[in-house]
Amino acid sequence: MQYGKQFQQLVAREEILVCPGVHDPLTARAADMVGFDALYMTGFGTSLAKTGLPDAGLVTMTEMVENGHNIQNTASVPVVCDADNGYGNATNVVRTVREYAHTGVGAIHIEDQTAPKRCGHASGREVISVEEATGKYRAAADERDRLDSDMQIIGRTDARGAHDGSLDDAIERANAYVDAGADIAFVEGPTDAEEVERVAEEVDAPLLYNCVGISPRLEPTELEELGYDIVIYPTAAPMAAIHSSLTHLKALDEAGRDGISEAQRAFEDETFADLPIESDLEETAMGRFFEFAGFPEIYRQEDRYLPEEEADKYENSEGVDITE
Repeated sequence: MQYGKQFQQLVAREEILVCPGVHDPLTARAADMVGFDALYMTGFGTSLAKTGLPDAGLVTMTEMVENGHNIQNTASVPVVCDADNGYGNATNVVRTVREYAHTGVGAIHIEDQTAPKRCGHASGREVISVEEATGKYRAAADERDRLDSDMQIIGRTDARGAHDGSLDDAIERANAYVDAGADIAFVEGPTDAEEVERVAEEVDAPLLYNCVGISPRLEPTELEELGYDIVIYPTAAPMAAIHSSLTHLKALDEAGRDGISEAQRAFEDETFADLPIESDLEETAMGRFFEFAGFPEIYRQEDRYLPEEEADKYENSEGVDITE
């Protein structure tokens, strides 16, 4: 399924589109279950999850595209994917757009940083010339159109926080990138509310805001009033995963079996308390875990498509019963 058209419709709504950051299919499944209308594949989170390394240009295009494909294949809503700086010059961007378009994701953003790039809220960033950058966005839009894809191209500029950068330069670049073919503008790293407002006033395009790092933590309603169309929270799932992992692992280290048992009880009693559960697996931590992973659907597929005698394997066998 291609999600570009659905993403366009969401952006065109009057209310702002809120996209939590996810870094793998597991966190995408969780965000999808909560009920968000779109998700954001964070580059920083992808780098940590796939390689254990920071967002410093160390992840390849194929690794990012693979993660985007797996996340979009898991989610039932459009995914916005980080495509870094396109992984090279304009000719590299052509392949990047082609590969992402084949995954069916709703949108990608391409930034104007030099290589190797780094997190948009880390110091030491540099940007390429406006001429080279606009060539990348022309290439991205042309390839997207050649493929007859509805995937949206988001033009991101890091000029505000780059070496000797300025907000004036960032605003000029954002408008130039939209003129070159980008569908949505993304000015990374405004440092206060006044700068956020200036971007909204002076950039003539649908706008994405990155609520993280050095930028002010404005409410979605505030951003909507200013004229922003999308807000992303890239660290939402990664930070939650780090916090939960450290909390539960410390409990295991300090209290052994009792520590992990307490974590399992919390998982069983609290995690899915107000979320939709479609099947009736046993209400234990492992039952809920299997349910979240999708085992009931595997059983339904087996029941529908495999020979009847295959059902015999569920008789007199040990384990969590996935047939309920």
